[in-house]
Amino acid sequence: MGQLPFIAVEGPIGVGKTSLSKKLASQFDFQLLKEIVEENPFLGKFYDNIDEWSFQTEMFFLCNRVKQLEDVDRDYLKLGKPVVADYHILKNMIFARRTLREEKFHKYDQIFEILTHDMPKPNMVVYLHASLDTLLERIRIRNRDVEANIQPSYLQQLSQDYDDVMNRFEATHPDIPVIRLNGDNLDFVKHQKDLDYIVDQVQHHLNKGEVIK
Repeated sequence: MGQLPFIAVEGPIGVGKTSLSKKLASQFDFQLLKEIVEENPFLGKFYDNIDEWSFQTEMFFLCNRVKQLEDVDRDYLKLGKPVVADYHILKNMIFARRTLREEKFHKYDQIFEILTHDMPKPNMVVYLHASLDTLLERIRIRNRDVEANIQPSYLQQLSQDYDDVMNRFEATHPDIPVIRLNGDNLDFVKHQKDLDYIVDQVQHHLNKGEVIK
């Protein structure tokens, strides 16, 4: 028997997660769950000085995302309402592993396991990836103040971290479909055919019975 759809759209900064999540939620009439980014009071300071502000930044994101997952579980999943999220809770570990020093990462890892142990987890992942040039261009176009000081080297390493984590995720979660999409070749905002292709991929997995509508 399949599970109620809980789809996560993931990928590095600037790849188009939120835009795609909105379109998928609209297409399938699923509830949209958006991560809280610009409300993080530490984020601007973080991009200015990662070492100084990384723990505060990561803890803020973790606590907010756990609260969001509690809300979405109570208000939607337990009521039989499918969800599309523009993040997976595992992204917290991707960023924390990259930005925290070993001692603080150990503390963070312990807190993460406690807080997320019984949280609902997505049962389908749409993984968007793209080249550094594409990511930098999309960040430039959307022109968010908090992202003005992102370094290309940080973004490049983050993209590699995402690839590594998604490879491990597929190996350790063979029951959860991962749809990989190359953002260099797909522009689902400008081209309907690209969006149709992605929708077809998601629909294919829904039809396979891995998750139920």
